Amino acid sequence: MKTMKKLGLLLLITIITTACSSNDEEPDTTKPTITVQYQGGFPQSCDVLEKGNEYILKLKVADNISVEKYAVDIHHNFDHHTHDDQGAQCELDPIKTPINAFLYRESFTISNSPKEYEINQKINIPNDVDSGDYHCSISVIDGTGWQSRTSIDIKIQ
Repeated sequence: MKTMKKLGLLLLITIITTACSSNDEEPDTTKPTITVQYQGGFPQSCDVLEKGNEYILKLKVADNISVEKYAVDIHHNFDHHTHDDQGAQCELDPIKTPINAFLYRESFTISNSPKEYEINQKINIPNDVDSGDYHCSISVIDGTGWQSRTSIDIKIQ
C-alpha cells in the first residue's frame, strides 16, 4: 500500500512539473508573403500569354521562419468569378462555356527551408487551348503551416 501511495505521489509530481514547465518560444502567427509587383515579377495583372509559348512565372515568397512549399493553379475565368487581389481590373471577354480550357495545377517543395525564395516556374501554354480570361493563383506554405494565396487575372490568346 505504501508503494502505491509513493507511485501515486511521484506520478502527481511528474504531471505538475511537466504541466508547469515554461516554453520561451513564441508561437508563429505570421503568414508568409507573396510578392508579384517587382521588376521582373511575372505575370502582372492583365498580362496576355500567347498559345504555344513557354513562360517563366517569377514571384517572391518570404516568411519570418521559413517557406516550405508553393503551388501554382492556372484555370479559366470564363464565368467571371473573382479572387484577383493584384491590382488592375482587366477587361473581360464575354462569358462562355469552356471547350478545351487550359488547366495547370502543380505543387512544389522548396529545398533547405529558406526565409526568402524566388519562384521561377516554367509553364508551357499548348496551342490547342481555349483563348480567354484566366486566373494564375499562387499559394505558399511556411514551416509552421501558415498559408497565403494570391491570384492574378491574365489572358491566353
